[in-house]
Amino acid sequence: MISRRAKIRLTACLVLFLLAGAAWFILGKPQATISELPAFAPESGKPVAPAQLPNSPESVQTPTAEVLSDRVVEYHIDVKLADDNVLQGTQTLTWTHPGKKTVNELYFHLYPNAFSSQNTTFMQESGGKLRGDVMPANGYGSMTITEMKTEDGLSLMHRMQYVQPDDGNIKDRTLIKVRLPKPVKGGETITLHTRFEVKLPQIFTRMGTAGNFVMAGQWFPKLSVYEPAGRRDRAVEGWNLHQYHGNSEFYSDFGIYSVRIRVPEKYKVAATGFPTRPSVVKNGEKIYQFYADDVHDFAWAASPDFVYAEEPFSAPNVPGVRIKLYLDPAHEDLKERYFYAAKAALTNYSKWFGRYPYSTLSIVVPPKAGNGAGGMEYPTLVTAFGADDTSPGYDLERTVVHEIGHQYFYGMVASNEFEEAWLDEGFTSYAEDKVMELEYGLIPNLPVQAGLITSPAPLTQESWKFDSQNDYASNVYTRGKLVLLGIEQQVGAKTMERILSTYVKKYRFKHPSSTDFQRVVEQVTRASWSEYFNQYVYGSGMADFAVEKISVKPVQKEGNTWYESSITVQKKGSDYKGVPVRIVFEDGHVVNKQWDGREERITYRLTYSSPVSWAMTDPLYSMVLENRHMNNFLKAGLDEPVQFRWSLGATKLIEAIFGGLTW
Repeated sequence: MISRRAKIRLTACLVLFLLAGAAWFILGKPQATISELPAFAPESGKPVAPAQLPNSPESVQTPTAEVLSDRVVEYHIDVKLADDNVLQGTQTLTWTHPGKKTVNELYFHLYPNAFSSQNTTFMQESGGKLRGDVMPANGYGSMTITEMKTEDGLSLMHRMQYVQPDDGNIKDRTLIKVRLPKPVKGGETITLHTRFEVKLPQIFTRMGTAGNFVMAGQWFPKLSVYEPAGRRDRAVEGWNLHQYHGNSEFYSDFGIYSVRIRVPEKYKVAATGFPTRPSVVKNGEKIYQFYADDVHDFAWAASPDFVYAEEPFSAPNVPGVRIKLYLDPAHEDLKERYFYAAKAALTNYSKWFGRYPYSTLSIVVPPKAGNGAGGMEYPTLVTAFGADDTSPGYDLERTVVHEIGHQYFYGMVASNEFEEAWLDEGFTSYAEDKVMELEYGLIPNLPVQAGLITSPAPLTQESWKFDSQNDYASNVYTRGKLVLLGIEQQVGAKTMERILSTYVKKYRFKHPSSTDFQRVVEQVTRASWSEYFNQYVYGSGMADFAVEKISVKPVQKEGNTWYESSITVQKKGSDYKGVPVRIVFEDGHVVNKQWDGREERITYRLTYSSPVSWAMTDPLYSMVLENRHMNNFLKAGLDEPVQFRWSLGATKLIEAIFGGLTW
């Protein structure tokens, strides 16, 4: 899920801060070289809108015999959207024990209970805010299990207990333990029948209602993940148990979903998978039957206002997919932009990461009031940001491209987003940037983005342990992406493509860890990456190289004046292979050095007919993991070098921002 508003606000704050703090230093000083980042995308990157196509009825499909995952779970759900925005559902769950030890209890996520009061863990951690959207007054929702029984009809209601393994908050009811009357051995299956109700909250994050728009995400009692020994480097098998937190997303097992959805007859429904028969209207209800396999979640959206459009699409590694749009009327005229972005994303991701294995891809555009449900990914279904009447910029395409990227990183390569969110968000952000540059000519401002990382933290840190939502986003999205770019800089683009394609191929329909990815990097490059991963993935490292001091001494040689200059460069952060250093003399002569950056500092001693004027580390801002650029530059012979560091550093950053603000 991409945090668009947070990025815009952070960037605006940075611009104002730099302008205020650096204005008097810059006035009258020579300007740094103009950024080469483009201000706007080239015309060649913009789609040409074809003629308007008539809406077509939604297609129905049949399941194939291909099995891609281990299919640990199977859900059969019947749900009705009743009055007062209540979901009334029945669920039959079959679980196959993937481990070896005997299990005496099952655990279920009851995610809607995150919105039941101000006292839940989610609400306390988020403060009722996420991505700029705020919890509406009295917009609470909840989930109630009204019946759970075994195949033999034995009730399990008295065997339920809410648990809070992460923080002990007894007011949090997002995770429940169910003690079983009969243990389940490894390889055995168990089937439970459940009846439940969900009072949908008003949308401020991911799920709920906004007027007559419904977003049903994380809406059913979902079984937790039981991890066998060896998965994600786990030594002893067991349940992976977490509550619903302010920053966290999700983690589930692959399986089969067969879902009947009943809504008022004027509603249209978008859902994971595909309908297996045409919808029918009966007794004032419209009834849909959806099916999806080899997925680890199921979401749906409904509205009487959806403008529906569908197009078939195929490309290399996309054998045939139906792209389905469910547009808010405010964006009806923009459907070709959505289609183009979806096709561009599918074409490139399938080329880089392998075949897109599903037959559908649905894009839901919520109304403006439902923006909190936007910018989110589910298997075969993504949401764009809320539509309004203003003409959207490239945020429209960027959001669609990003969320479709999650079909690979999250969807197929199903990492644990509770514990290692960067394996989803960082990888998706990296891939998103590649598509946006290739298809639309938009180049990311990496120095600015790195500069926004003010509180670096380990990428394997549990998502709720970051200090704030901004720190979570700047680490798992931005820093995670930069870690991948740092690898690419060292190995080259072709080898990086091989690393990522190998990783996706190996862990397709599995649940990898950060160490699994490290092993792939080492396998492809045939080199150890322990130092890099220890600093930048498992640690909180960022690069920081500064020009510490410059001294110049005139000397006489054969009647001529020469200058002995010494320039000391200091490492103040983590290691980085290949630190460029530029030394400029007063007569314009330039010396470029390359430092391996392993020692604490290095001193360059140069004798030349002109004194050194200034020196700078990383003059082209090529070191993607450096977040403190203000100490890169130092002018010789001045009592207050910090002022001149600000002058050049701020100028460079401001030029970068205004030269190519391409979030």
